[in-house]
Amino acid sequence: MTLSFSARLPLSHFEIDRDYLARTRDTLFEELWQDPATRVLALWNGTAPLDTPTSLRLLPATSVDRTGELVYLGRVTSATATEPVGTPVVATVITDEQAANLGTEWGNLRALATRLSDRDAALFTEALGILNWHAVHQFSPRSGERTVSTMGGWVRVDPVHNIELYPRTDPAIIVGVTDVADRLLLGSNALWENNRYSLLAGFVEPGESLESAVMREVLEESGVPVVNPTYLGSQPWPFPASLMLGFTAEVDAAWSGDLAPDGDEILDLRWFSRDELRDAIGDILLPGPSSIARGILEHWYGEPLDDGSRA
Repeated sequence: MTLSFSARLPLSHFEIDRDYLARTRDTLFEELWQDPATRVLALWNGTAPLDTPTSLRLLPATSVDRTGELVYLGRVTSATATEPVGTPVVATVITDEQAANLGTEWGNLRALATRLSDRDAALFTEALGILNWHAVHQFSPRSGERTVSTMGGWVRVDPVHNIELYPRTDPAIIVGVTDVADRLLLGSNALWENNRYSLLAGFVEPGESLESAVMREVLEESGVPVVNPTYLGSQPWPFPASLMLGFTAEVDAAWSGDLAPDGDEILDLRWFSRDELRDAIGDILLPGPSSIARGILEHWYGEPLDDGSRA
């Protein structure tokens, strides 16, 4: 990933040492709760508490009930006014009552991503992704028994078959498709407002390479055959558990057909030159600045786009 492109992806920034070797210690959370430096990122309904409109509020471990799901996120690698380098951070989910008692403002990651520091964006992204996984893996797919969290919250174990279950991330490709005139292809998804346009994307299927997924998804959703899939970079997207893999691709020079939205996922497709996209701002909605779709779009456009969007 080039530095110029990765700089456009707020959820790909990181200032966290995940300290994976510490996960093997059975007494890890007891040790962390005895360390006065330990801080906790408490999530509630997918949101995090705010210290300021642009920073997270990390709580002293001794102020947090340990009965919820606990995950050791690691140690921060950058200092702030309140937490020094090396501060250990644990994530947990709290109840409605506990959230109300905190008496703080709460924020969601999509809206905050471009305003948080690299450290806070990394903590929020990591915490949301792993705790989303815990929420849907409470029971073993093999035995049906309740699984047990271990390894600092990074593994769940089936107590009947002693099978270890690891966090899953679903790979999805997202593609900036250009034609011979260097116009960009954007589509409107059936789940969005009818004037919202973004890049074509889809999940990678079992036994499929990323490049094959690019060509298949674009053809399925638009009827356009593409060649030369070129990897740009990736961004975690913990809503709930995706890793977005960004590509560019070119329309096959032998193709001369018409755009054919699939009618199920994609309802409309349009080619945009740079001038046409700039002139359309206000009439159409673009991907939010926290998304890799926006990063790829601006990579093609050549500079940031100001469309007033914040999430």
